[in-house]
Amino acid sequence: MPLRCASSSLADRTITNTIMIRNITLFFIAAFFEILGCFAFWLYFRDYKTHWWLALGVISLLIFAYTLTKIDISHAGRIYAIYGGIYIISSLAWLALVEKESFNIWDILGSFLALLGAFVIFFGNSK
Repeated sequence: MPLRCASSSLADRTITNTIMIRNITLFFIAAFFEILGCFAFWLYFRDYKTHWWLALGVISLLIFAYTLTKIDISHAGRIYAIYGGIYIISSLAWLALVEKESFNIWDILGSFLALLGAFVIFFGNSK
């Protein structure tokens, strides 16, 4: 019988780890689509790009919102709190990769603190 419990415990941990990895992946996917959607609006309104950028923005933001609903955490407010840290890191990645702008010390320090807070909430509330 003890072997069965150990095996069950291992299976439970494997499932929990899989859910955590899936959730973290979904957070980053959501961040990509939110940033893409907002950037599309930015290009339309600030850089006077064509109306197709508005369509891309709306579609991206719909995908973003839908993706957040697929995260396996029971309270929306907690998802949004965790997502805030992920969003900051993702925004700075966008800054560097898409907008070709360098980080400064305040970007790095602020993003580290935000991500630390997000992970405290995420792992502290893990089942």
